[in-house]
Amino acid sequence: MAGPEQNAHAKNSRRLFLVSIPRTASNLLVRVLDIKHQPNLFANDKSGYFFLEAFTTATYKGYYAKSIVEWTDDEKSEIRSLFQDCLDQMEECSAEARSKGKIMFTKEHAFWFVNPATMLDADGDHESRVQQDDFRLNFPDYGPTQTFSPNNKTVFPDEYLRTWQFAFLIRHPALAWPSMYRAMRKMAKDGFIDDRAATATLLTNMTWRWTRYLYDWCSAEHAKGCPAPLLLDARDVVHDRDVVMRFCDEAGLDRNALRFEWDDAEPGYPGAFSGREKAVADIMMSSLQSSRGVIKDKTPGRVDIDAEVETWKAEFGDEAAALLEKTVRAAMPDYEYLRERCVKA
Repeated sequence: MAGPEQNAHAKNSRRLFLVSIPRTASNLLVRVLDIKHQPNLFANDKSGYFFLEAFTTATYKGYYAKSIVEWTDDEKSEIRSLFQDCLDQMEECSAEARSKGKIMFTKEHAFWFVNPATMLDADGDHESRVQQDDFRLNFPDYGPTQTFSPNNKTVFPDEYLRTWQFAFLIRHPALAWPSMYRAMRKMAKDGFIDDRAATATLLTNMTWRWTRYLYDWCSAEHAKGCPAPLLLDARDVVHDRDVVMRFCDEAGLDRNALRFEWDDAEPGYPGAFSGREKAVADIMMSSLQSSRGVIKDKTPGRVDIDAEVETWKAEFGDEAAALLEKTVRAAMPDYEYLRERCVKA
């Protein structure tokens, strides 16, 4: 249970951590919330993405394409060091937010801060469990103990996670997964990622497992006095403004700052990226960057998986369609579980 000192730190810091995965309209949500102009909020110029470097480095070097027991000590040390660097940058930003009396905001994808030894341990291998300690980060400033409860699959101990309020964004997997597959194919074609790394990225991305673990952890901690987790579905971001307003109220944001239309000349935050990351950001945010507002037909109110499979066969071929169908159906129980717990108007 969180001690009074840890709960006080969390309350005084007011930190909001939005957890998403690619192709869930998370960049759209950031623009609708108008994070940069929320009067009580403070974020970096990317509205988060502190842990992007750790994940992309492991991906581009092919680490996530092999078992954790195949990682060398140098590879594990490299990624752990990157996790620490990413954390240090996030904590510096948080300190600046605190000095300004504002809520710290960040948006990160769920698997970016999952312990690699857990992510690559699909069969519950004992050796992989032992290697989880190689990536876990220590936080002496957040209490004398460093614990990792069963639903905490991240590199952060429970004591640190308790200092944040978490919000989660989900989307129907039959909409998110093919969009992700399409983006990965584009990146591979343009030479930003090889086929092996693209496949590994897809397999680590196309699941709601890590989101559900962390949501369940937050729910259990809420019963002990920690902030309640918030859940939002991309469908509601697109189709139900009342839900987005309710989300703002519960997250401590200003609903008057919401924007559902914008000037198409606005650059958004891809301009905050450079080099390889900018090229990837341009691919991932192309639809948003060319839009002037929320595009409703990209997120239909009802999804027919059987009908979608036929469109995937026509676009991607039978083999890819079979992979997408398998991962979509496997993800549906977690999606439906989370969907039931979303913010309501």
